[in-house]
Amino acid sequence: MRGVVRTILVFGFVVTTASAARGQEVVEYDRSSAGTRTLELGSGTTIKLLLEAANLGSSDIEIAEITFPLGSNPSRGHTHGSMEIFYVLDGVLGHVVEGEEHRLEPGMVGVVKGGDEVMHRVLSDVPVRALVIWVPGGEAARIAPLDRWTPIGG
Repeated sequence: MRGVVRTILVFGFVVTTASAARGQEVVEYDRSSAGTRTLELGSGTTIKLLLEAANLGSSDIEIAEITFPLGSNPSRGHTHGSMEIFYVLDGVLGHVVEGEEHRLEPGMVGVVKGGDEVMHRVLSDVPVRALVIWVPGGEAARIAPLDRWTPIGG
């Protein structure tokens, strides 16, 4: 029995040493999730954070489901520090980048590079629901401090 334990311990040491030698850190992450937290903005827009450092183990990317209510038509734009990619699921989104409006219907993608000014408008008679991806992550913290978010399932 002691021989088996030694073999496992030696194997564990070898694996750990090999990972460290390659410069790769083993990071734990959730392999499935219903999301981590939600935020409702004063405009009625809701953001459900699906993937972030809390369940990914790194801040390489953040993915959220965002819903813009009927009538969303901001008077001014905003910027992000990272690339923002929208994939429209429902409704029609007015994707205004640097003053130029693009009409995004379900199944379409819109992109905004970090630093560009963007506005999101609802052009349909139903709310817009979209998947939004921020690369790199960190935009959720920029949008609102952690204490304004509501944890999912707890």
